[in-house]
Amino acid sequence: MFSDLAAFHGWFADRCTANAYRVRRVPLEDLEGWSTEAGSGDLVHGSGRFFSVRGLDVTHSGREVDSWQQPIIVQPEHGILGILVKEFDGVPHCLLQAKMEPGNVNLVQLSPTVQATKSNYTRVHGGRAVPYLEHFVAPRGGQVLFDALQSEQASWFLSKRNRNMIVRTEQDVPLLEDFCWLTFDQIAGLLRVDDLVNMDTRTVLSGAVALLRPRHRALGGLAGEAVAGAWETEESALHTTTELLSWFTEAKGAATLTRRLMPLSDVAGWSARDGVIAHDEGRHFTVLGVAAEAPSREVARWTQPMFAPRSQGVIAFLTRRVAGVPHVLVQARTETGALDRIEMAPTVQCQPADHTPPHGLGRPPFLDEVLGARPDRILLDVVLSEEGGRFYHARSRYLVVEADDDFPLDVPPDFAWVTLRQLTHFVRFGSHLNVEARSLLTLLGFVDEGARAAGLSAGAVAR
Repeated sequence: MFSDLAAFHGWFADRCTANAYRVRRVPLEDLEGWSTEAGSGDLVHGSGRFFSVRGLDVTHSGREVDSWQQPIIVQPEHGILGILVKEFDGVPHCLLQAKMEPGNVNLVQLSPTVQATKSNYTRVHGGRAVPYLEHFVAPRGGQVLFDALQSEQASWFLSKRNRNMIVRTEQDVPLLEDFCWLTFDQIAGLLRVDDLVNMDTRTVLSGAVALLRPRHRALGGLAGEAVAGAWETEESALHTTTELLSWFTEAKGAATLTRRLMPLSDVAGWSARDGVIAHDEGRHFTVLGVAAEAPSREVARWTQPMFAPRSQGVIAFLTRRVAGVPHVLVQARTETGALDRIEMAPTVQCQPADHTPPHGLGRPPFLDEVLGARPDRILLDVVLSEEGGRFYHARSRYLVVEADDDFPLDVPPDFAWVTLRQLTHFVRFGSHLNVEARSLLTLLGFVDEGARAAGLSAGAVAR
């Protein structure tokens, strides 16, 4: 436990240098334990487990490009992302880990108590056991506060879901050297630091937003707007929850996206060259290989393929008050690899570099409003890493932008205005909010206006 965030940062710096972490690029053909499958060109692991990289054919997407082909990660197993909560002197603390992931731009970030694929926690790799796993697999002690199967980045994963869990314990929990206890107040401050709180922690914490006492500000920078106002009654929302669920169900019913797996070697517009698989026009992402060394991990050395985006993403909510109540603008977005094809997503979710001449796609709705926002309208602006276990140096700029008071409430049919309370309702169920929207929900739920100056936010799990 830390008296302040300065003490945490000192501890974290020590953990980052305590182990000799190393990641280097290697050609895909030199990956140990991986091979190119005869006939298909798919990248597969010799165990038949972990994950594979295959080809995906997409048609009738309903997006700005109707059809395309791409590499995709296939990982047909559910991992566990779990945060253990324990009270000390009446204050809830979360057990988080300073964990190295080969794709992190800074190698070490704050991860959940447990962050493991099924192949890892069943020890297919033959390495050490996953610490604290016993709190998240049945039979377990403690009280489950949140438990849902949630999607991951559907642009790069096919039907990938992980079990997101928050478990409260009253047991004595031995503290291992790469782990620490942090209050929700402290986590709120750390969420404003670039590339510190990893994606897996952010998605799990989205399940804690509804547990926070509604006594701190919901949207940093909305003058005079307390969460008590944002946690509105059903009658004060622009749309009832039933209406929103009907809108979402209708979008899913109207989805025309068709996808099929295909041989990776036959994917049009992509080529294997110079030890990687890259887009022929240098866009989107590249499939590359890495060799990693991490003495603190369950396996100290390994190699693997990773997806590396060609540019930084932008993920943003537009927000405005409706009858005094903050609403955010979400879209029912066709997600390439999502289990149900459609999920609720942020207002803007893209790589802007893919939407610029000469070969760029059309401009996504509201991208220009977000990128052209006046500084006084930008309520939150932080660069955060995406999943570092599969994606190499994948970073996105997360924004919350307050729209002008005359910004139209009448929006395209695949968009809808939603309140914070309604978002926290939807996050309890899988296949509703995508991982990018869940990250933004965590930022909205944890970070208050005071955090801008003090690095702290006032939030705690309600008993």
